[in-house]
Amino acid sequence: MDPDIRIRTAIEEHWQASERGDIEAEHAIYAADAILDYPQSGERFRGRETISAQRGGHPASRHFTVRRIIGGGDLWVSECVITYDGVPTFTVSTMEFAHGQLVHETQYFADAFGAPEWRAALAEPMPGRTIART
Repeated sequence: MDPDIRIRTAIEEHWQASERGDIEAEHAIYAADAILDYPQSGERFRGRETISAQRGGHPASRHFTVRRIIGGGDLWVSECVITYDGVPTFTVSTMEFAHGQLVHETQYFADAFGAPEWRAALAEPMPGRTIART
């Protein structure tokens, strides 16, 4: 199987397992010594077991919607919406692979915001979305 197809399939399974709440399958993608960085908080989690433990202990009800996966070779990006207790948070996850395993992930989180009226005439809604106004 083509390496890019194999990695893309693994990423898709990662997000599907995240949605199902299947902690073991969710973290099978990570190398044993993988690193997960959250730049906004400055946190780094080292090792598959630590990454799994911090996600498995999350107190919120979580749901995952993948908007797009793009990449090739050893660098992939997932754009997702993670809904925590009913509140959507937009995320971008950069994933670096070596030997078919995820070795370094950097995940960025952003809250939704309303679009200002001054640019309403210039914008169109993204597919499947409506424009939120301020």
